Amino acid sequence: MAVQLDGAAAAMDQAAARTGTSGTPGRSGTPPGGRDRRRRRATPYLLLLPALLATAVFLGWPMVRNLLLSFQNLNMKELIQHLTEWRGTGNYQEILGSEQFWRVTLRTIVFTAVNVVLIMVLGVLIGLLLARLGKKMRLTLSVALVLAWAMPVIAATTVFQWLFDSRYGVVNWVLDRLGWHSMANYDWVGTQLSTFFVITVLIVWHSLPFVALNLYAATTTIPRELYEAARMDGAGTWRVFTSVTFPFLRPFFLATTFLEVIWVFKAFPQIFAINEGGPDRLTETLPIYAFTEGVGNLHFGMGAAISLLTIVVLLAMTAYYLRLTLRHEDQEEDAL
Repeated sequence: MAVQLDGAAAAMDQAAARTGTSGTPGRSGTPPGGRDRRRRRATPYLLLLPALLATAVFLGWPMVRNLLLSFQNLNMKELIQHLTEWRGTGNYQEILGSEQFWRVTLRTIVFTAVNVVLIMVLGVLIGLLLARLGKKMRLTLSVALVLAWAMPVIAATTVFQWLFDSRYGVVNWVLDRLGWHSMANYDWVGTQLSTFFVITVLIVWHSLPFVALNLYAATTTIPRELYEAARMDGAGTWRVFTSVTFPFLRPFFLATTFLEVIWVFKAFPQIFAINEGGPDRLTETLPIYAFTEGVGNLHFGMGAAISLLTIVVLLAMTAYYLRLTLRHEDQEEDAL
């Protein structure tokens, strides 16, 4: 009898080895532990499913529609008569062969680079200032930054239009009082450089709080012992920043710069509300150019194609930035 039981147990072990299971299976032939593991592995994907569905509906579908529209010749006639006239790659060929598109692209890249550099430099300086101020002054400056950051874009743009108004603007009045009388009735949106100056001041002013407050929050995570050790070694302010603050907060700088490039590149309401890309379309960036061609000139297929090319240019810029960042990190790892 014992021999028979031993043989039955050996047969069960062999069957379990062949099926890849052990222990007592459930009713469905799957061990309870296996079902629990699969359930735990599927939980993150189930939690992400609503966000993925919302992204597919509100972002993916409009992108697909925009892509289809970019291959069509859709003007007011086709829109009213509900006609679909396919043009193939004609819109892209016309845009890429246009000198205007390349001028606007170069202008957009330069505009983005100037704004991002100013935002990062000034934001870092204000963030470091916050870390050095006392509690009351830090609270006052933080509240002011939050209020500036919370102001709606159109409201902020309207305020800047009042400030730089040629007849009643505060800026011209102050400059006139300071003895610069030629600026008493100066038209700030009359030339390309002056218009870009106003837009740059607006965008930098609106973006500084994000960088400054995040940098200050990041500095609170740096151990104070590192600063004390640097001071004991005789390091000055600049040396402390380059040796302690910047290396420790390198991920913050990389991520913030990446976000600022995206936000400044796609800036639309500030530029459009100030002067609608004028004068003479000399301050148009790619988002303004796409809107003007698509909605302003009623060339909807052309505007869709420009918007997709704008995304391609932005992806190329961010890919180049990430490539430089990864290469720099690899060189540092090799040096270590």
